[in-house]
This record gives sequence, structure tokens and C-alpha cells, in this order.
Amino acid sequence: MSGTSEGPTPTADLTRSAVTERHIDTSPRTSPRTYAGVPPSASVPAVSPPDASPCAGASPGTYAPAETPLDTLDTPESPLDTPESMPGVSESVPGAALAPPAGTSTSPGAFRAAFGAAPLPMAVVDREGLVVTANESLGALLGTGSGALVGRIAADLVDLASDARTWHAYREVLRGRQARLRCTRRLKHPDGHSLWVQVTVAPLPAQEEAVLLSIADISARRELQARLRHLQMHDPVTRLPNRTLFFERLSSALEAEAYEEGGTGRIGLCYLDLDGFKAVNDTLGHRVGDRLLAAVAERLTRCADEAGYARGATPLVARLGGDEFALLVEDSTGTDQLADLAESVLKSLQAPFDLSGQRLSVSASIGVVERRAAGTSATHLMQAADTTLYWAKADGKGRWTLFDPERNAHRMTRQALSSTLRAAIDRNEFALEYQPLVGMADGGVRGVEALVRWNHPQFGTLTPNRFIGLAEEDGSIVQLGRWVLATACRQARRWQLDRPDAVPIFVSVNVAVRQVWDSDLVADVAEILAETGLAPHLLQLELTESAVMGSAGRPLQALQSLSDMGVRIAIDDFGTGYSNLAYLSRLPVSVLKLDGSFVRGFQYEGPDGGVGGAHPNPADEVIVEALIQLAHRLGLTVTAECVETASQATRLRGIGCDTGQGWLYSRPVAPDRISALLTAKS
Repeated sequence: MSGTSEGPTPTADLTRSAVTERHIDTSPRTSPRTYAGVPPSASVPAVSPPDASPCAGASPGTYAPAETPLDTLDTPESPLDTPESMPGVSESVPGAALAPPAGTSTSPGAFRAAFGAAPLPMAVVDREGLVVTANESLGALLGTGSGALVGRIAADLVDLASDARTWHAYREVLRGRQARLRCTRRLKHPDGHSLWVQVTVAPLPAQEEAVLLSIADISARRELQARLRHLQMHDPVTRLPNRTLFFERLSSALEAEAYEEGGTGRIGLCYLDLDGFKAVNDTLGHRVGDRLLAAVAERLTRCADEAGYARGATPLVARLGGDEFALLVEDSTGTDQLADLAESVLKSLQAPFDLSGQRLSVSASIGVVERRAAGTSATHLMQAADTTLYWAKADGKGRWTLFDPERNAHRMTRQALSSTLRAAIDRNEFALEYQPLVGMADGGVRGVEALVRWNHPQFGTLTPNRFIGLAEEDGSIVQLGRWVLATACRQARRWQLDRPDAVPIFVSVNVAVRQVWDSDLVADVAEILAETGLAPHLLQLELTESAVMGSAGRPLQALQSLSDMGVRIAIDDFGTGYSNLAYLSRLPVSVLKLDGSFVRGFQYEGPDGGVGGAHPNPADEVIVEALIQLAHRLGLTVTAECVETASQATRLRGIGCDTGQGWLYSRPVAPDRISALLTAKS
């Protein structure tokens, strides 16, 4: 006899069925056994204890666990598993089939005849656990005559000693300390077929000193349960495990018991989706789209099988929904294994698909995550995989990308900044610093550029390149830009009032193109100038070259209105964008600010014409000189950014540059430092 224990073992009252599997053996016993707590019989073998060898006294065979496929796992028993649903079994009076109720005239022989003819397999078992009598239905179920079962150990017939909890409950019923035992077993008939049965053991009336063992064949119900579970856990289009089964398997793999007893203790995941699949559905229809998904699933399964053949463990392939698939690698050996799997998937999908007379070509983007299973949750693993898949798409699609903790930390920081940006404006976490704009001819301060800083409580002082892009994306740049404009104008007016006899300096403020589109910039500027008392010609607004390129409609009207108001318009980072000089003649521009990349070409001071022997590129100076001459012919002034050395300033002055800005003159500083600088220059 050999059997297999499947599923959870029963509790003390066995409200949930225990499930085991064993071969049915009807051969006679030759060696006596002792049932715990019951005096052994000298002539009749007793029930074997649970710690005895599973094969002791059995017919040839071994007791070994059997594999349980994912789609046939034991599920909680349905109401059909209750004794009330089993014909011929009464929970309140289980021995009614053998003894007549009090006060009736039915003869005991009639009840014995009913017991023998009952379609439900039953046996009467004495307190020592030996079969006293059995009906023909039980004999037929076990493949033998009912008479051959008399004297047999009942527990061996239906494998009640296979686990300690069931064995203990069975002994308690025999001793009269527990009302009933119910459990589920998978039996293997001598002819080879298997069947699922529900075993119920209940006491007979006290005078009988026996219990009734009954067996109900539930094979059809179990098969239906397995079929329903398979349908529930598998995708109908690709026949792959679905999201539910995938997460069940993933959660199981991340449990400590799964990796502490052996293996590498690591887990890997390839998370992919098809590039451009929506276009297939939209143009060719969902039927072709479903066929494409099924074909992709076949190729992914083939890749997984090949990987399993090479490594000994086949990855689980699942469809998570839409055109998203996952390949789960348990006990992975490292990132190299996952990289090889991702490469094989991309290569497999490169070949065209011939579907319904259509030849389709698709690619996939894959996010790859590989890490230790300890300390990892299913949620964190999927978050990392989803982020990495996004990176693969952002990097150009048709590729795989490995999870990068540093890149993820940057993304998390970016998300944290984005989520708190609007509130930071209300909490006054922003401040302005100012960098002087100096006249190249005399070195006097002509104006200052206002540069915003974010004094973040967690990340410290952040420069504009860390958050301006985020503000433009979520629209908070409008609120932030209005604050910067008002603060800068108020400060410029204060400097003017502090030095009433000096020539006032202008303040230059950067403006994002979204401020022009999403707000009434002209009205905001007019209101702020009126509120602060600053003259319009002391305000300069800087827009990048790419922002003003092709300006028409509302942006052009706004710029023109601001210029008519007296506000100066400057093009920032000039020379790095489209450099279409045609718009200079039609836009109300007052100033060109040359990008620092041109000015760096002037950075040479050595006797041979270069820093450290490096020769300069004469083209830089030619280009800058031509731009300055063009700007002057158009009535524009030119500011050079990133002036860092005296040599640069000298050469720029020599070719006619009007103003300079850079560390040669001053870094961006607080307002009081500008006040001190203005006082020193006066």
C-alpha cells in the first residue's frame, strides 16, 4: 500500500477535510498491531500507530508524496461535503442502520439486511479499530468481497493513519471522546484507477461498542472542482496561468519556507508588454489581436521550456492582462540568467507572425528584476518590474532593461518632489538669489537675474534644474512663476528706494512658455508692476529660444503687449536651439543672451594661445562676433553667459559684447549681498 498526503490536515473537530491518497489493499494481515489506549487482541490484529512505518504490514509499495498540479490543488469543502448531503448517513444517529429506534417493532434482521444492501459503502468498526462487518458496497468499492474485510484494520483501508491530526481524531472517536471524524482521501483501486472519497466515522449507540465507518465517492465533484479552478486560474485566450495564479505562485515562492530549505534563495522576473499591440487591435480587430496574443504565448512558453531544459527549472509564464506577460524564475542564479532569458524572448519575437493571412511583426519591452527572496514582497517586486518596464519603453522600446536601484531612487525623489511642489509654494519654502549682469565696458552692474531656490526640508537647497521641469509638467509653474515675478520686482524696487540718487538696476526673470499659455501673463505683470511701483523698463523677462521659436497667436500677442508696456524681452540660451534668425525680425526681442557653450571657447590664456597647451577653436570667436554684429544691426543688446576668466571678458569686450554674467563677477547670492555690491560700486 502506498499513499500520498495532499492538502491541509484536519483540525481537532475536522471542520475542514484532511486529504490524502493511498492504494487500496485488501490482503489479509499477518502481524498483530496494538491500538493506542486499547488492550491488544491475542487473535485479531489491532490498529497501527502513526509512528509506525507507513509500509509496515502492507502489500508491496511505498508511501511517498505524489505531485499535485496547480490546477488540481485541494480547495475548501463545499456544502456537498457535509454528512447531511451524503445518503445513508445520519449525523445525529449514525448507527440507525444497525439498531431499531426504541419502541419500534422492526426486527434487527431487517436493519442488518438494509445495511448490507445500502448503496453507501459502510463498515462497523469495533473499539479496537477492527472491521466487524462490512456491506457489499464497501467491498465493491475496495475491489474485494465484504467478507474479506472482516478483521481488517479499518484505518489501513482508508489511510487514516497517514497524518498525526487525523489519526488522533480517529482514536478519539473510537474512545467515545469525539462525536465524529470526517476527512477526504484519494484512494487508488487495485485495478489502477483513482477515486476521491469522503470518509465519515461516527459512534453507534453505546451498547454496540462500535463505530460506523461510511465512504462517499466524491470523484465527480472533485473533478468538477479541479476543472473550475483551472478555468478560474487560466487565461482563456492564451491558456496561460492568469494574474490570480501568477500572484499565488509568486507569493508562495516568497514565503520563507520556500527558500530556506534549499535552492539559491533568489527570485527573478521578466515583465514584458508588446510594443504597438493596440494598433493591431484597432486596425485588424480583436480576433486577430487574440490570435497574436496566443501565438506570442506559444513562443514565450517555448523560451521558458528551453531555459528550463538548460537550468533544470522551467520559469512560469503567465498573462497578466492585455498584452502584458510575465516570466517568473524561482531559485534564479543571478542577473545573467534573467538577461539570457530576456534576450531569448526578444529574439523569439523578432520573427514575423502569420495570422489569418496577415503577416505581423511585433517587438516587446521587458523589465528585468532579480534579487534575494528574503525581505522581498510581491508588491515590491512588481513595482520594481513595472518601473523597469517603463524605463525600457522610455529608452526606445524593443529592448530589456535591468532594474537599477540608483535610477529608481532618483525617480522616487522626483516623485516626492512633484507631490510636494504645490504645497511648498504655500509653505514659503522657495527663495530667490540674484546674479549680477555687468557692463563689459566699465564693469558696472546694469542688472541682476533672479534665480529661484527650493529650501527643501528633506533634500536641502535645490537648484532650478531639479524642479522647474516638474513644475512645468504639473502646471504649478504658473503659481511659482507668479511668486518669483512678484518677489523679484519687489526686491528691485527696494534697491531703487535704498539708492535714490543712483541709476536703478533692472531685474531679469525667467518665464516658462506654459505661463504664457496657462495664465494671463500680461495682466499678472501689469498688476505686479503697479503693486510694487517698479517701472516697466526695469523688468526683463527671459524666455528660452525653443520657447519663442515659431511663436504665434496668443504667445506672440502676449510678448508684443509686454513689449508695448515697456518690459524688455530677452532670448535665453541663444544659439543652442533652432537658431532661425528670421524670428528676430518679427518678435519684440530686446536682448540676446549667448549660451555659455560659445563663451567657453574663449577660455585660453597660455602663450601658445591655449590653456595648458590646448589650442582654441577660432570658429567660436568668429561665430560670436558675427552674432553680436547681427544683434547690434537689429537694435538688440548682447549678454554673454558663463564668463569665468578675465581673458574671456577681454576678448568679449573686444568684439563688442554689451554685458556679461558669470562667476568672474559673482555667483548667485542673497539680496543683501547685491546691496553691498551696489554700495561698493557707487
